[in-house]
Amino acid sequence: MAYFVKPAHRSAAVTAPIPRDESLPRVCVIGAGSSGITAVKSLHLAGIPFDCFEAGIAIGGNWVLDNPNGQSACYETLEINTSCPRMAFSDFPMPADYPPYARHDQVHAYFEAYAAHFGFREAITFDTTVTEVTPAARGRWRVRTRGPAGERTQEYDAVLVANGHHWDPRWPEPYPGTFTGEQIHAHDYRSGDQLEGRDVVVVGAGNSAMDIAVEGARRARSVTLSIRRGQWVMRKFLFGRASDQIALPGWMPWWVTRLRLRFGAVASGGLRRYGLPRPPHAPGQSHPVQSERIRAVIAAGRVQVRPGIERFDGDQVLFTDGSRVRADLVVWATGYRVSFPFLDPALVNPADNELPLWKRVVHPDLPGLFFIGLLQPVGAVMPLAEAQAAWVTEMLTGRYAAPADPEIRTQMVRDHERNKRRFYASPRHTMEVDFDHYLWDLSLERRAGRKRADAARDDRRAPDSAGLALADERSGARA
Repeated sequence: MAYFVKPAHRSAAVTAPIPRDESLPRVCVIGAGSSGITAVKSLHLAGIPFDCFEAGIAIGGNWVLDNPNGQSACYETLEINTSCPRMAFSDFPMPADYPPYARHDQVHAYFEAYAAHFGFREAITFDTTVTEVTPAARGRWRVRTRGPAGERTQEYDAVLVANGHHWDPRWPEPYPGTFTGEQIHAHDYRSGDQLEGRDVVVVGAGNSAMDIAVEGARRARSVTLSIRRGQWVMRKFLFGRASDQIALPGWMPWWVTRLRLRFGAVASGGLRRYGLPRPPHAPGQSHPVQSERIRAVIAAGRVQVRPGIERFDGDQVLFTDGSRVRADLVVWATGYRVSFPFLDPALVNPADNELPLWKRVVHPDLPGLFFIGLLQPVGAVMPLAEAQAAWVTEMLTGRYAAPADPEIRTQMVRDHERNKRRFYASPRHTMEVDFDHYLWDLSLERRAGRKRADAARDDRRAPDSAGLALADERSGARA
């Protein structure tokens, strides 16, 4: 069945303290956004000793408006693009009174309720930034942090990186000419107040660009949407229900999912008659873009569509078709770079957002370093991050054993190249995965790994745990 969380899936609340088993590997979690908190929950329930460091003073990451950590791209009108039953964590459904697509404040409240329900919020260290992560002796990791008490360095057996990938703005190369108005990245957009009474050019064709253009239609003096490459823009509702709930089991082949996305694009209606360029790719070959209102505001003349920018001339923006508009604000909705400021680029360097990982979690050359939520699904990140965290927890507790290293590397290259072929070449698509298929595929690997671990125990051999090599001498080193 396709992923769909129902009220009956809600787990019982954790009401008693869970003791930590100090014989298990000691873990550091970086970040308390949506991926970090589900990692913390999994470690907490397993009794694994851990620290979680969050730069801000709240959980929720990108879903906290004006998050003090300075990394959130949340804005007033932001709502989820995945319906609640398809975004919720598997054992904690979203409230029944939420709309089909929850607002950012509702999502943040949901995360707070999740932390309270499973009793782990007090285990998170807030207002503390991880400044450096480096390999240490005996296969461990040295983590340096900076917080209210100053700098501190500690060692861990494993590090779970959950710092997100929608916080480091990717700006375009400078265009010819000089622009005398203001330029901001969509990351710094917060509300329509920034657009009020202004002549705005929004550059991009993703979800944020559509949302900002729609809000500008209500608040700005004029709005021009500059689109260099056309996109298929889906409606959020089809046939009276959330469109993403027309889903298929994960075991089905990709061409079936592609057909479903094509159906959604056709049913939503094309955008050429609204002035948008026809996409040079088929539906399903790019990350889905959704908007219920963009068609209406373009049809009403409140948003003008133009091709890519050619150059600037004072307060004029000139486009590649020879047209020009006056503007005093340009909003660059041009995406994000994948960044790990606490890791040496010689160790991990995601140039052009390219970072192959086994199952989007394991770096075969860096045992003990795991990435949670570092993927871009056709759907929501949260359930996938939850499954990743549960998988890593099984590795750390010895319930899972990985296949041989050559098999890991073969699978990693095969999956990475396959996923890249499915989408057009772009930094936006280097981590793209099919939501339901990813969950299904990871569940198969977890099942196979548990069988390997059981067989190893029967043979009185310690499991490799995905290259962690957490041997007995490491436990001795901690003593």
